[in-house]
Amino acid sequence: MKNLKQRLKQGEILNGCWLNLGSAVTAEIVGLSGFDWVLIDLEHGAGGEKDVLHQLQALEHTSAAPIVRVESFERQRFHRVLDMGAEGVMCPRINNLEEAKLVVKALRYPPEGSRGVAKMVRATNFGKDFDAYHSGAKENILGVLQIETLEALDHLDAIASLDGIDVLFIGPADLSMALGIFGQFDHPTFKDALKATVNAAQKAGKTTGILLFNPEDYTTYHDMGIKMIACGADATFVANGAKQMAAQLNRMRGSDNKSAK
Repeated sequence: MKNLKQRLKQGEILNGCWLNLGSAVTAEIVGLSGFDWVLIDLEHGAGGEKDVLHQLQALEHTSAAPIVRVESFERQRFHRVLDMGAEGVMCPRINNLEEAKLVVKALRYPPEGSRGVAKMVRATNFGKDFDAYHSGAKENILGVLQIETLEALDHLDAIASLDGIDVLFIGPADLSMALGIFGQFDHPTFKDALKATVNAAQKAGKTTGILLFNPEDYTTYHDMGIKMIACGADATFVANGAKQMAAQLNRMRGSDNKSAK
């Protein structure tokens, strides 16, 4: 493992991005680019569970720690990706303490949790390192909850104080939609929700995270105390690169066409 949880506990600011193409090739490219962590997205991404294994394998020799966003807090969703070797799990749309407790139970082995025990899985080097993995799982596996609903805002302190929840990760699109101010990230109501989330996390000794839509906002959120910051995705990188190259070639073509007349 790449000590993501321990680095956050030590107060480091860690940069990441999304992987939503379901591609092992783009996962490897992004993993080699210098991010501290990457998020394999099973909620909105193009890939499914069968694609996670290959992305984790591709990321193994990179410096980026892999987190997987599952679709719900059903424990089976957690078991699958943890057994494949995910170093953390992000769960979207958690509303209250009861749902957060289900996340923690799914992340942990008995007696504290309900995670199924399997030795011959990739996370344990197929049984070779099961004892070490089992004994260190609680300290090494990162639990990330997304704050995206009005109900969650009413239970921030309770959620943040739960042992096993390490990061309150703000989903700006869904949260601003829930607040009735979609995309208005400068709106006072949205800023108040962010501040409340950061304050709850800090009081509990936890970390706050956010996905940026504009890298120029980095300093603003960093100065608020947010330390797990993501911006961009493999699909975005491919799309932007393709558009820039096509535009450059089209400009060149236009210039050549004019000179040929």
